[in-house]
Formats: sequence, C-alpha cells, structure tokens
Amino acid sequence: MAKFIFVTGGVVSGLGKGVTAASLARLLKARGYRVTLQKFDPYFNVDTSNLSPYQHGEVYVTEDGGEVDLVVGHYERLLGENLGIKNDVTSGQIYASVIAKERTGYYNGSTVQVVPHITNEIKERIYSLDTPDSDIVITEIGGTVGDIECHPFLEAIRQFKVEAGKGNVLYIHVTLVPYIEMSGEQKTKPTQHSVKELQNVGIQPDVIVCRSDYPIGADSKRKLGLFCNVDHDCIIQNLTTDNIFTVPLALEEEGLARVAARKLRLEEREPDLDSWREFCEKAQRVHSSENKLRIGLVGKYVELHDAYVSLTEALDHSGIAMDTCVEIVWIPSEKVTPAAVSRLQSLSGIVIPAGFGERGFEGKVNAARFARENGIPALMLGMGAQAGLVEFARKCGMEKANSTEFDKKTAYPVVYSPFEAPRFRCGAEPASVKKNTLLHKIYGTDIISERHRHKYEFNPAFQRELEKEGLVFSVKGTAGKLYEAYELPGHPFYVGVVYRPEFKSRPDNPHPLITAFIGAAKERAEK
Repeated sequence: MAKFIFVTGGVVSGLGKGVTAASLARLLKARGYRVTLQKFDPYFNVDTSNLSPYQHGEVYVTEDGGEVDLVVGHYERLLGENLGIKNDVTSGQIYASVIAKERTGYYNGSTVQVVPHITNEIKERIYSLDTPDSDIVITEIGGTVGDIECHPFLEAIRQFKVEAGKGNVLYIHVTLVPYIEMSGEQKTKPTQHSVKELQNVGIQPDVIVCRSDYPIGADSKRKLGLFCNVDHDCIIQNLTTDNIFTVPLALEEEGLARVAARKLRLEEREPDLDSWREFCEKAQRVHSSENKLRIGLVGKYVELHDAYVSLTEALDHSGIAMDTCVEIVWIPSEKVTPAAVSRLQSLSGIVIPAGFGERGFEGKVNAARFARENGIPALMLGMGAQAGLVEFARKCGMEKANSTEFDKKTAYPVVYSPFEAPRFRCGAEPASVKKNTLLHKIYGTDIISERHRHKYEFNPAFQRELEKEGLVFSVKGTAGKLYEAYELPGHPFYVGVVYRPEFKSRPDNPHPLITAFIGAAKERAEK
C-alpha cells in the first residue's frame, strides 16, 4: 500500500500549495521513491475546458487528453513525470458520478448524502492512484480551510487516516505568516486560527509550511509549535521567491522531505539533487544577465499572464538551455492592426500562441505577415498556426482565405473541421516528420508525439497549391491525412504547428522546437 500525503491551505488562497506539493514530490523522487500528485478542486465545473482564461488561467492538457487545472503543469514540470486525467479531480466530477450512480440504482435505495456517498467517492479517487507504480501519493486540496465547498474533501481525508492507519498518512498545512512593517512584527495568529479551523474538522496537521516574505524567527516557530501542537522541526519556512525552480532546494534545506519520511516511517535516504542544483545555478546566472532576448507574445488573453503559463515557462526553459535570458513582451492581438504592426520590428522573435474565438484573430494574421515579410523568427502554435496559414494563403492570391470557424462560406477554407460538428482533438498523438525538413532536423526522428487541444485543422485540400508557393507541410498525423505543421524554407525561422509543444517542456529537458526558435531569435539579436 502506498503512503499518502495531504496538502491543505489556510489564511488566504494563492500561497503556492501546488508548488509546495510538487517540490516535496521532487525531493522524495530524488530519494528513489515513486511519487504521483493529485489535485482536488472544489468548483463544480467538471473540468477546466469551459473556464475562462481570464478567471482561471490556461487549460493544461495531459498525455491522455485530460483538460486540467494549470497546477498539473507545475506538477509535471517540477516532478518530471507525465500525469493524467485521474490526477485532477473537481467537485463537478464527484457529484456528477454520485448522481449518475444513484440514477442507475447503484446505492440500492439508500438516501444519498454528502457523508458517506460523496466522501466515499472522493476517497475512491485517491485510492485509484494507489498502484504498483506509486510509493507515495500527494494530494492537494484546493481552496482554503473554512471554505464551505472544501468541507467534503476535508472530511474525506480525515476519514482516510482512520482507514489507512497511522504512519501511512501525513497532513501538511500551508499558511501565511504575515509581517507587519509598521511594528516590525511577524504574526502567527492567522496560522493559529487556520490550524484551529482544521482541528475543528478532526484533522491535526503534522507539518506546517509557513509562507512568508521574511525568515520565520525562533519565537514565531516556538509559538506555532506550542499553540498548533506541532513538533518544532515540523515548522517549515517557505520564503517568497521569484524563481520556483529553487523552491525544492529551499525546502530540502528546511528538512521537509526528511520530516515527511520520518512521519511516514519511510527509510531515510540521501537525495540525489546534483543535476537539479546545477540547473538552478545556471538558471540564476541566466536570469541575472543584463542582456535580454525580447520575444513578443501576440495573444488574446495577455492581460492575465497565467493564461500562457506553460508557454512562458517553456520559453524560459529553452532560454536557460541557450544561456539566454528571455524577456516576454506582451502584445494584445486585437491591437496588432496594419497601422500598428511596425512595433514588432524591435523584437528578436515572435510567438503567436493558441486561443479560441474570432476576437484578435486578424491581429494574429497581421503579426504572422509582418514576421514573414521582415525575416523575424516566428513560432505559431494552435490558432496562431492557423492564422499564419490563412495569412500565407491570402498572400498567394486566395484573397478571402479564412478558417471556417469564422467564415463558413469562405471560398478558401484553408483551416477547417473534418467533421460536420467540430470536435476537440485532445491529448498526445503520434505523427510522422518529413525528411530533409527543418522540423526533422530539430526533432532528429521520423516519428514524434505531441499534445493537442484544438477543433480546427489545416485543410489538406490546399496542400499542393500552398507548397507550390514555397510552404512545406513537414509533419503529418500517422492516424490520418491531417497535416500538423508547416515551415517556410529560406526564412530564418517560420514554423506553425497545430499542436502544443509547451506542454511537454521541462526545466531540465526543454522542448527541442521551442529551443530551436530561441536559437534563431538569438541569432537575429546578435546580428
């Protein structure tokens, strides 16, 4: 049976429970344990697919096609493992499953209630990750203790310790320890109240992780240990940083993994963190450089940077690999008009990301044209690649070329849906790469696997005509006739891919396509 760690949050939201959980997972993995992560979100959406990027940031996509919370991206990047649909659970999924079971008579006439039916469903989702491939399951409970929607999850994990037994379950509570500038005091009272709230539902935290802008003083640790009934060495500080790569190392210095292993009666092992330390040192050196590589991100949701968090992280990973500090220049696609497009000239590279809906699409088309005509390295993803294809088709005389998403009657539907009712293509799929192309050189292999999240495709009916004009379709799905990528020979770097390479980038293993783009942008900057 696996060991189980539950991470809860208190005082305020947005403290970084996910990064804390993922960092602990990395530290335990470095000790040779097989670890997986899981997120419980209390909202009633079934998944994140219909959530606005302005409210919830990006929709992250897993290998198996799960449309999940963006924190799963942090999990994968810090842990260095692929997760799946089962690793992100919402209240919507839980209640929908229970109601569906009730409709089929599954409960044999019982009155269906929060306890035991909802809590049992929650526990089943946790137990589903107890497989031969997992020594430790870390589950993060979204929201904060005291939120009404969190109560069923807290009750479920309270019961879990009774079922799994002492020594098999660990509770970690992440809280805020504020510092009052006026008086120069650190305040532990909010944490005390948060722990009291947790104790009221029957959970005694084993470890308290204190988020703070300032080191947690000895007096503060003494108070927290005394009033929260927690061992002194189980009060762990987690100081604010602008570089999440360093969080695992900081928590290792604080002894979080050592305490977790002791409480779970695991064999204490020395961690192998040498390669991670080397990466963090390089990242620190690159980030402190005064020379910045200015990359324009022309997107629809640029007001909320979390809408593109996987992409910006991937650009950073590749920048570090290329010893180059990447500076993102956020450009609203709606404002990239023909009159304003010249502002892109100062950029070393342009990224046109994925998105949905007509708003800002023509701005992406304008950005693609400017990059093509002015020799600026351009990487176009998802809808960004569709905009690039529309632009190229218009340049080739197909004046009103468009996507059927926006113009169903266009004479040149270079972007279309092969289905009468457009449907999502989601998750990882294999594709073949054409030999003697830039993408074949970049990937170094004939077959690749990339994650998708889109409804519309490049229309193969226009492949020959567009290739006569110089475009090359260099990647084709192995399962059908759909093309997935194009490139423009003779241009410094002009690549459009309908898939989403950013989801497969890792800090210490950046995506080769994004790294190649950064390399081309760096060459432009050095000219």
